[in-house]
Amino acid sequence: MTSALPILSAVETRVLGVLAEKQRTVPDSYPLTLNTLVSGCNQKTSRNPLMELSETEAQAALDSLKGYSLVMESSGGRVARYEHNIERVLRVPSQSTILLTVLMLRGPQTAGELRIASERMHNFADISSVEAFLDELAERPAGALVVKLGRLPGARESRWMHLLAGPPLEHMLETAGAPAGRGDASLGEVAALKANVARLEAEVAALKALTARICSELGIADQA
Repeated sequence: MTSALPILSAVETRVLGVLAEKQRTVPDSYPLTLNTLVSGCNQKTSRNPLMELSETEAQAALDSLKGYSLVMESSGGRVARYEHNIERVLRVPSQSTILLTVLMLRGPQTAGELRIASERMHNFADISSVEAFLDELAERPAGALVVKLGRLPGARESRWMHLLAGPPLEHMLETAGAPAGRGDASLGEVAALKANVARLEAEVAALKALTARICSELGIADQA
């Protein structure tokens, strides 16, 4: 992947985020096995939205990410292990990868929330330090990786969103001029819609993987 970045699915985003997170929070278990990766994807804390991925769905996402060089599979040993390759592919420092990781796993966050959520992976000196890395990601010459969302009514800080999965829906609603509280979709409805999309993407990934396996067993070409 040398030019335009791919638009990742919700499942691919979750898998990539978990690999980047676990590299720093459980280094003794990294690179991750498929089983450990699935557990990290499905954990009930520090995740938005919550997911229930199967090993088949996670494997399909890994295979896709390997095609983008964002994930590498370790050779040797009885069990395959996987690690991310974000810094080399996106050409960003480790601090920026950590901020992207939190955004991939938790959804939109303010700079203050990002600083707190990143503590297990990196101790940013202050909020200004977080904002400096976010600004670099937003102004990246090869293409922005984050965007600053419009401030919510009553909020003191604006939230940031990663762009690895394409422009966020909230941002598109805001730039379309939808008045706060009077748009076609509330924030709760948006969150529910995104969760449904993530579930459907996971189901599609599982079906594609199953189709490929069946075609392989039958010895016929997969036309998907």
